[in-house]
Amino acid sequence: MSILIIEDNAQLAANLYDYLVACGHTLDAAPDGLSGLHLASSKDYDAILLDWNLPRLNGLTVLRRLRQEAKKKVPIIMLTARDQLADKLDGFESGLDDYLVKPVALPEIEVRLRALVARLRQSAAPEDVLAVGDLHFDIRKVQVRRGERVIALTRIGRRLLELLMRESPHIVSRERLERAAWGDMVPGADLLRSHMHVLRRSIDLGSEKPLLRTVSGAGYRICEDE
Repeated sequence: MSILIIEDNAQLAANLYDYLVACGHTLDAAPDGLSGLHLASSKDYDAILLDWNLPRLNGLTVLRRLRQEAKKKVPIIMLTARDQLADKLDGFESGLDDYLVKPVALPEIEVRLRALVARLRQSAAPEDVLAVGDLHFDIRKVQVRRGERVIALTRIGRRLLELLMRESPHIVSRERLERAAWGDMVPGADLLRSHMHVLRRSIDLGSEKPLLRTVSGAGYRICEDE
């Protein structure tokens, strides 16, 4: 999993970082609410650990802006010393997924993170057939068609296409596409570009209406309209 820690206690943040990396996860960390909000808004994480009492922006403000402005659905756990019921209710009403009162054992935090991410993935209830315009991807049959034309794709190409079609018409960042294709071990900086070139040629070649679009500085998307 890719996890963002937003925590101003340097010792706690370091302990969390080291433990979760040792568990096999990929970590980013921010020491204040403003930088944490920027990271969480601009990148795609599987989960976020968020402190409440943060400099620059408090955790509740970060949470609300992520949910209301950035429209982020990422699972968020509030990790805080605040143990009042009113605080917990404010957090959950603002879109919090879990609330842990410090001190908490590191293994429990990791288990909670795994459970939240697994629950979100299970509740997604993926469709069997994805469609954007005349492009169809039958997930169960592993078959891609553009109109009547059957398209042969590599395993990586199918992973990229599935993510783009599930997110259509929204932009998908390079980081999310790379994780979908290779997990945390991306072979090379330009490899995604090469695969996207092949994917574009495969689905748009000979079609009057291109579907796969590059959004400069943001990522890629599949959509019918410009």
